[in-house]
Amino acid sequence: MKKLILILGVVLGIQSAVKAQMEAVTQEGEIGLAIGAAHYFGDLNTQVHLNRPKLAIGAFFRKQFGNYIAVRVGAQFAQVGYADKYYEDNEFQRRRNLSFNSSIWELALQGDFNFFKFVPGSDEYRFTPYITIGASIFSYDPYAYLDDQKYFLRPLGTEGQGTSAYPDRKPYGSMAFAIPFGVGVKYALNEKMNVGFELLHRFTDTDYLDDVSTTYVGIDKFPPLPDGSPSAGSLLQDRSYEVGEPIGIEGRQRGYSKQKDQFITAQVTLSFNLTSYRCPAPKL
Repeated sequence: MKKLILILGVVLGIQSAVKAQMEAVTQEGEIGLAIGAAHYFGDLNTQVHLNRPKLAIGAFFRKQFGNYIAVRVGAQFAQVGYADKYYEDNEFQRRRNLSFNSSIWELALQGDFNFFKFVPGSDEYRFTPYITIGASIFSYDPYAYLDDQKYFLRPLGTEGQGTSAYPDRKPYGSMAFAIPFGVGVKYALNEKMNVGFELLHRFTDTDYLDDVSTTYVGIDKFPPLPDGSPSAGSLLQDRSYEVGEPIGIEGRQRGYSKQKDQFITAQVTLSFNLTSYRCPAPKL
């Protein structure tokens, strides 16, 4: 009986020591990578189709404040693009025949909230869903191809930006702001490493992510080249001539300026925990 009590005491002592050791290790944060796909929504993708995903990769540092709340700094590279030709059942977009691509570089500050207590290395608290919201700044520069040649659209002023005929249409910049909002899940593989999945939607403050926003300004606003041939701006501001009769009459709708462009990323994450050790308080 004494031996049984002694063995039980040793086992309980070991368990208590292990528990104290785990409690002494504090998760300070995470550093990680993300990879997945990005998609754009806007004047060329008005019905939220998800049929043209492109590459998205990122890196982040997450500072943990307890087991539920964290602040994150992240950097992201994403490619987005779309074309009117993907809307075969929309006659307006088929005739408009515009397209674009753009590379996005983003820097974001976000706050994360875990629904469950998250303690890497613990069997009981190794999984949690979470929500995240923040603010970001990103660069973008839409471009399109004409006769296999790449043209950046912003300096062309395809909607009369920067011209004397449309003084109210200022050239749009290459930087914009966004509000990232999303959900995710993460799972601790062990005390050092986590995997997860995150879906993040950006509400931006620009309607020119795709270089389409307001109305046509007419081909006469794009003077021909010195040799008399049409300029790249005149050919790219209205590409309806490629599929039929040109429709780019001045004042006719080209885009919808009352709704800003948006984009999302869906990514798998891999992160490594940053921990610190504190001596457990002695029990009196």
